[in-house]
Amino acid sequence: MALLAIKGLNAHYGKIHALRGIDMEVREGEIVTLIGANGAGKSTTLRAISGLIPAQGDLRFLGASLIGKRPAEITAMGVVHVPEGRRIFSRLTVLENLELGAYLRKDRDGIRKDIETQFERFPVLGQRRGQLAGTLSGGEQQMLAIARALLTRPKLLLLDEPSMGLAPLIVRQIMGIIVEINQQGIPVLLVEQNAKQALAIAHRGYVLETGLMRLEGAGEQLLQSAEVKHAYLGG
Repeated sequence: MALLAIKGLNAHYGKIHALRGIDMEVREGEIVTLIGANGAGKSTTLRAISGLIPAQGDLRFLGASLIGKRPAEITAMGVVHVPEGRRIFSRLTVLENLELGAYLRKDRDGIRKDIETQFERFPVLGQRRGQLAGTLSGGEQQMLAIARALLTRPKLLLLDEPSMGLAPLIVRQIMGIIVEINQQGIPVLLVEQNAKQALAIAHRGYVLETGLMRLEGAGEQLLQSAEVKHAYLGG
């Protein structure tokens, strides 16, 4: 059984039909990437999964329907969304941001241990634990957003454009962190404008075009696809 199973998913923004009956799935242990041009519906898909926008169709996580559930309920089920633009709390410290990531948890000792684990994974955050999050660099803020999400102990991590606005060296670092997180047992659904980097680390990928699912396949297969190269990889 798929961890996340989507069949015939539709979503609208007013009169705009943003998702048109898409089918996709994420299995245990996978990194799955969703690529496509701006406006294709990639971020909309993540918002529908996490309950941020209404959706219609069959949308199930571990066999339970997510349709009609509130974002907090979906997060409590283990589906955790790191949105585009990081959305950290800029006037709170790094440590306070991490503590807010664990707001659904009651195990204080476990929370403290997990915070220290994130400081080991992201040493720069440990060095800046008392610093206001808004004063961090873009790459550091992205690390904080991911670390905060991991404090929820997700069963599925949704990442929306984690490389946006970052230098190439930092992008490679972030992609390496995503692989490391996945290797530690957390499945990832990755929306990414940098299609080449995303497909290079993905087990499988899907290509969206104006709300329709156009292609799917193994990450390496899509990376070598002439159609994908022409449309999204600049070659």
